[in-house]
Amino acid sequence: MTGVLVLVGALALATALGFALRSRQGRLTRRVRPTELPAQVRILVDRTASVTLVQLSTTFCAPCRHTRTLLAELASRTDGLSHRELDLTALPEVAAALHVLRTPTTLALTTDGVELLRVGGVPRQGILLDALRSHLPG
Repeated sequence: MTGVLVLVGALALATALGFALRSRQGRLTRRVRPTELPAQVRILVDRTASVTLVQLSTTFCAPCRHTRTLLAELASRTDGLSHRELDLTALPEVAAALHVLRTPTTLALTTDGVELLRVGGVPRQGILLDALRSHLPG
C-alpha cells in the first residue's frame, strides 16, 4: 500500500511539473538589462528592418522547424519585420553568453541590436506581433 501511495505521489508531482513547464512554452520575456550580443548574433541583425527576429535553434530540435516556418511567414507578411536563424549546435559559447537554456529561443532585436524581448519555445504569433507592434512601422 505504501508503494502505491509513493507511486501516486510521484505521478502527481511529475504531472504538476509538466503542466508548469508547458505553461511557460511560448511565453514572452522582456529584457530589463542590456546584454552584449555575440558577434555571431550581431551580424544577423537586418539594418533595413525595424525588428529582426533571431531564432536560436539546434540540429535535432523538432519545435525549431515549426518555429522557423511560423516566423518566416510572419516576417513575410509584416512590414519592418525580418527573420534570421542561428544554429547553436556548435556554438555553446553563444548560448551561454545569451543565457539560452532551451531551443528554440527567439530574440527580437532592434536595428541597433538591442534586445526587446525573447520567447522560449514556439512563439504564439498573435501575442508576439502585439508585443512588437509599437516597434514596427505603420
